[in-house]
Amino acid sequence: MTSKILCATDGTDHSLQAIQLAAQMSAKMGAKLAICAVNVARGGARGPLIYSWEDEDVKKVLDNAAAEARKAGATAVEELALRSREAAAAIVQYAEENGFDHIVVGTGDKRGVSRLVLGSVAADVAGRAHCTVTVAR
Repeated sequence: MTSKILCATDGTDHSLQAIQLAAQMSAKMGAKLAICAVNVARGGARGPLIYSWEDEDVKKVLDNAAAEARKAGATAVEELALRSREAAAAIVQYAEENGFDHIVVGTGDKRGVSRLVLGSVAADVAGRAHCTVTVAR
């Protein structure tokens, strides 16, 4: 039985679909819902460590996602700001360390060369996760 759902967001329309699905699942199953945004670190070795978003931007993404989740039926929504060099690894690690039994992520329309070059957070999460992963489309 699903009791804790982790939903990842990056503020895009694709992640909005994941949030709506996770919220509906949370409401139907009576599961706790946590929404996370991963602020990806860039640079570092010989230069400064720079994050993709400012802290205010992360808060805005999370607040908007939580509001959407509540509209879709979730009652208690936790917001989590994670920092990592790799989004998928941060999502999976957080879920495992904190006892989540379901992860929901969104995906875009990557095909062909763009899929090979850019990779896919959703595919990486699904391949690494210790629990059930739902990819919303």
